[in-house]
Amino acid sequence: MAFEELLSQVGGLGRFQMLHLVFILPSLMLLIPHILLENFAAAIPGHRCWVHMLDNNTGSGNETGILSEDALLRISIPLDSNLRPEKCRRFVHPQWQLLHLNGTIHSTSEADTEPCVDGWVYDQSYFPSTIVTKWDLVCDYQSLKSVVQFLLLTGMLVGGIIGGHVSDRWLVESARWLIITNKLDEGLKALRKVARTNGIKNAEETLNIEVVRSTMQEELDAAQTKTTVCDLFRNPSMRKRICILVFLRFANTIPFYGTMVNLQHVGSNIFLLQVLYGAVALIVRCLALLTLNHMGRRISQILFMFLVGLSILANTFVPKEMQTLRVALACLGIGCSAATFSSVAVHFIELIPTVLRARASGIDLTASRIGAALAPLLMTLTVFFTTLPWIIYGIFPIIGGLIVFLLPETKNLPLPDTIKDVENQKKNLKEKA
Repeated sequence: MAFEELLSQVGGLGRFQMLHLVFILPSLMLLIPHILLENFAAAIPGHRCWVHMLDNNTGSGNETGILSEDALLRISIPLDSNLRPEKCRRFVHPQWQLLHLNGTIHSTSEADTEPCVDGWVYDQSYFPSTIVTKWDLVCDYQSLKSVVQFLLLTGMLVGGIIGGHVSDRWLVESARWLIITNKLDEGLKALRKVARTNGIKNAEETLNIEVVRSTMQEELDAAQTKTTVCDLFRNPSMRKRICILVFLRFANTIPFYGTMVNLQHVGSNIFLLQVLYGAVALIVRCLALLTLNHMGRRISQILFMFLVGLSILANTFVPKEMQTLRVALACLGIGCSAATFSSVAVHFIELIPTVLRARASGIDLTASRIGAALAPLLMTLTVFFTTLPWIIYGIFPIIGGLIVFLLPETKNLPLPDTIKDVENQKKNLKEKA
């Protein structure tokens, strides 16, 4: 914890930190659009069965042009419960008698129907071509769309694991980590660089090896014991923290990606929805900083995760005709989910000691990628119950919000550097209680 004293001498939040933030943002900005692209590249346009009389290019089914397209559609495609043309079935034989019925309400339950054996006709007014229209991922094959999204996000999981190892060859380590791992000269250089960038004068005179060693002596002694990823689970306090934090990341990733890659289930205008989601997520992430500072880490996470779950569950039972309410609830859910990511990230850093933080971050990121990959795959459960995936999306963050109570509050506490610091924090909290 003594590193906080060194950090105060070189600037805890200055030009150096802001520059790093600016450099990191472009990489994140390049990643997210590839995920969101699925909403457009894999959009499911309106469709119906291909019918010989309607869609044969020779027009042999209606050579005289006596019947309109609507009339041909009426005798070829049955209506669903909403009195709209069925998307996945057609009449085995044209139902000519339907032309003589007044109005559009009629019973076709006795007429023989069949699946779309000759393919589908797609509405190209919004999307001239998608992977759905190219590979006919509709009706009985619609679940394959979720499999495609699963494979995309699984690729991110594998790439993250490989990229994490590769990045260790060129990423600059933090001064705190360098000092804790007994690389005092490199840590001192990093601190002086931070001081120069932040405009702190006389840092060369006040910062030297002796100052760094004396300030961090207790942490250096504790760091002599080599740590491994097993230490995250060997110590009871660390085991409890890492297990809860990993579940929280998983529980929030499931609804976030489940909603983000399935915009069509929320509203018809996915272009407007995408803009609204982005604007709301940006605003609420900024508001999350205020709640973290005023309400603390635990209450902020509980609030946001409960709002995520409740908004998704409420939207599950809102009729599709109430588009405005559905969009409002969806925006609330996605915004609070984005705010939860910020809250969990801050709490994670303040709960895991420096000597184990990199390894714990790798486990945390893996859990997040697994959740992201499973999110679209859950949509295949619609074959059992149409709202089942959304109920699962809503339940996970609510469970996560309840589990947050098991974590300690870390607001205004110094960052732990070693496992001993974690034990001391736990002891101090018990004494205050």
